[in-house]
Amino acid sequence: MFFRRFSLLIYALLILVPLLIVVLTSLKTIQETFRNPLGLPESGLQFENYAAIFQEQTMAGYFMNSTIVTLFSVSLTLFFASMIAYGITRLNNWLGNFLFILFTLGMMVPAQVSMIPLYSLMLDLSLTNSLLGLILVNIATTLPIAVFILTGFMKTLPRELFEASTIDGAGNWKIYTKVAIPLSLPSLSATAIFLFVMHWNDLLYPLLFITDNAYKTLPLALLEFQGEYSTNYPMLFTGVIIASAPMVIAYVFLQRYFVAGMTAGAVKG
Repeated sequence: MFFRRFSLLIYALLILVPLLIVVLTSLKTIQETFRNPLGLPESGLQFENYAAIFQEQTMAGYFMNSTIVTLFSVSLTLFFASMIAYGITRLNNWLGNFLFILFTLGMMVPAQVSMIPLYSLMLDLSLTNSLLGLILVNIATTLPIAVFILTGFMKTLPRELFEASTIDGAGNWKIYTKVAIPLSLPSLSATAIFLFVMHWNDLLYPLLFITDNAYKTLPLALLEFQGEYSTNYPMLFTGVIIASAPMVIAYVFLQRYFVAGMTAGAVKG
């Protein structure tokens, strides 16, 4: 018992100490940061860093770009993934198993492997420097994991519910919208949080496809605080905290659904 508590304490410190350093650094001047990186702010808390971030119109635009890309990516991925998962569950034969394996194989392809062909494809379609291009890439790359999670949950739903709905005259679309989706809300919420974190923090694809400042997302914009010879750590960490705030807020309000959704499809019976 003592070893377990000690291990949990060490684990908590490994998370809290870096987080505390980030918060304290965001409240320092750049001179204080380099003079005493791990110390407390010497001249009081410098909230001017946060004010400077919000006063920059370009940063507000980056925040809006991230919001648009993330919301559309998550919504459309959930929409397509839920329909695919419902179809695989309803088939319940070799074709359903084949489709499930096919989408599962998509999880095995690292993003770095497809960078060059994906960039060539997006360039040919004139979708570079475009929020639409980022949204389409996000959907394509995260659809397999969303299908995997939602299929695992929908397979635990009683088939008698679908059969009863069919006997009552309901078609597949009505069963999907009136039966499958309401019962899958915990799993949908968990998948939504998972996708939100992935898309909101994504740096690879914006770095690969976006060069125009008008279409930069927040993670890509944070690189502007890092120069060739020096880095403005107070402003960088301030941007990191602001960028992390939506994820923290979303998890606080949806954590009940997140835990329920991640455990709902774990066992069957």
